[in-house]
Amino acid sequence: MPKVYRSTVLNASADRVWGTIRDFNGLPSWHPGIAESRIEQSQPADKVGCVRNFKLKDGGGIREQLLALSDYDLSCTYSILESPMGVDNYVATFRLIPVTDGNKTFIEWEAEFDCAPERSGELVEIIGDGVFQGGFEALKTRFSG
Repeated sequence: MPKVYRSTVLNASADRVWGTIRDFNGLPSWHPGIAESRIEQSQPADKVGCVRNFKLKDGGGIREQLLALSDYDLSCTYSILESPMGVDNYVATFRLIPVTDGNKTFIEWEAEFDCAPERSGELVEIIGDGVFQGGFEALKTRFSG
């Protein structure tokens, strides 16, 4: 089972960052690879069990289910239900940790999944560098001012 882990420090308070990324339907507002998103069955975007259905800028589509959301722990866990990537049993979590020295935020994003063994390295790179690090870079730009 491949594992992906990325982390970074953002120059913004954890409350500010959480206010941006907490919305399970808000990916298009901060992640550069996402074109549009909607929550199926008109459910609230913070309801555990809701499903987001989003389109990638390259035209692909992904469906993900919210498994856990904690305003106390500043964390979110979700699974992929459908994806063109060829992953199964994909579960990811991102969490924020306040850094009190300088009012910054440590953010980590991790995932585990099953896939064809010959695709493991490729998918770890795509998810880690493209999805996770791509999101981090966009957040750094957003909070740089």
